[in-house]
Amino acid sequence: MRYDYLIVGTGLFGAVFAHEMKLAGKKCFCIDKRENIGGNIYTEEQNGIKVHKYGAHIFHTSNRRIWDYVNQFAEFNHYINSPVAVYKDELYNLPFNMNTFSKMWGIRTPEEARVRIESQKADCKVENPQNLEEQALSLVGRDVYEKLVKGYTEKQWGRDCTELPAFIIKRLPVRFTYDNNYFTDRYQGIPIGGYTQIVEKLLKDIPVRLGVTYRDFLADNEAKQAPDTFDKVLYTGMIDEYFDYCLGELQYRSLRFEEECLPECDNYQGNAVVNYTEREVPFTRIIEHKHFEFGAGEGTIITREYPANWERGDEPYYPINDERNNELFAKYQELAAKEEHVLFGGRLGQYRYYDMDKVIEAALQMVEQEK
Repeated sequence: MRYDYLIVGTGLFGAVFAHEMKLAGKKCFCIDKRENIGGNIYTEEQNGIKVHKYGAHIFHTSNRRIWDYVNQFAEFNHYINSPVAVYKDELYNLPFNMNTFSKMWGIRTPEEARVRIESQKADCKVENPQNLEEQALSLVGRDVYEKLVKGYTEKQWGRDCTELPAFIIKRLPVRFTYDNNYFTDRYQGIPIGGYTQIVEKLLKDIPVRLGVTYRDFLADNEAKQAPDTFDKVLYTGMIDEYFDYCLGELQYRSLRFEEECLPECDNYQGNAVVNYTEREVPFTRIIEHKHFEFGAGEGTIITREYPANWERGDEPYYPINDERNNELFAKYQELAAKEEHVLFGGRLGQYRYYDMDKVIEAALQMVEQEK
């Protein structure tokens, strides 16, 4: 059978592209190396709780077109992302706001907070930041940096802040209001019933084969001597892997998830997301999934999130977009441009961190280019 597109990866980018191309009259076939569709937004129901299997995902956007688009496939609740941070025996609100500063310094007014931060910035005497530590100190002063930035960032990146480039945090959000809403986007929420349903609807009536890599799929088709044929390929895996790492490996940060079911506990931490900012605590945060849907489900399920170095064969989660990697990616892009019948999309194919709304937007743009 002939298909117009072979789509490698059933995450949000691949699923949106497949759905739209099907509406345009194209025949698509999807594969995924995992045993489930949905990529990193895959959610699985356990004891009535929708568990985010690959980390917390909160949909947010200021783009009305994208908000209307995703609402075709699920009804969203009014969840507001308001994480808290634990430093030793202290608890702080995120993002940095007046609740944070009031707890940290015993103050009440925005003017008191501004004076305290500006005084600490002046004491640090950083005029031309050369690394992440100096950049953070020049933005928020020593107290906020040492309690809420330093340890968390070093765990996330696996290096001391003095060894990380300053551009990683060009700015830190500081709000002089008592507002714990992490995002400032107009639209925000969690799909009632989880994210998997969205991808199921996007891929409705599109053939999908799971548990197979792109290379194995091609080899399997060739062995049949009567292979399915595809006019084009959309590849949403790692671009360097596609080219067999011929120019070297791009760097990523990986994650390890430690899930724990607590059937006798109804409420473990009182919030969906709690960050742990000390470097000595090995995980960066604990997710309590039931709070994404306001306490639904029996007992509770938590997930501890451990950052990890990425090695070939591990799951790549965060591209490391420093100068060295961006230069290498540009060389892979030159190779990709020569692949006349292959498109590269998504977080791994385009080697960039994408929020979900930007994934959908980029996929729709590719659809328009293909029509």
